[in-house]
Amino acid sequence: MIWDHAKRVNGWVQAHDTENGRSGQHLRIVKLMEEVGEVAAAVIGVHGQNPRKGITHSNHDVCSELADVIITAMVAMHDYVPDPERFFDEHVRLRDSRLR
Repeated sequence: MIWDHAKRVNGWVQAHDTENGRSGQHLRIVKLMEEVGEVAAAVIGVHGQNPRKGITHSNHDVCSELADVIITAMVAMHDYVPDPERFFDEHVRLRDSRLR
């Protein structure tokens, strides 16, 4: 289901790209970086590291932002390989083999 969702989001985003050609692909990578920044902001908020704001986020917020990062990365992968699900599965298998 998650890969179907990522494919649908990628198609929707491509249909709404304001840039033509590969520019949209690059903007999806920038979107991923933005999402990672939101994780950082949530972690700062969990620990109250901004004295002016105090504690502003929960662990749930951090996990929600992490989930957005994962989904955004999956959406972007559709721009770079024909079968991102297969690519990801193979990548995980390679990484998993290093644990043995």
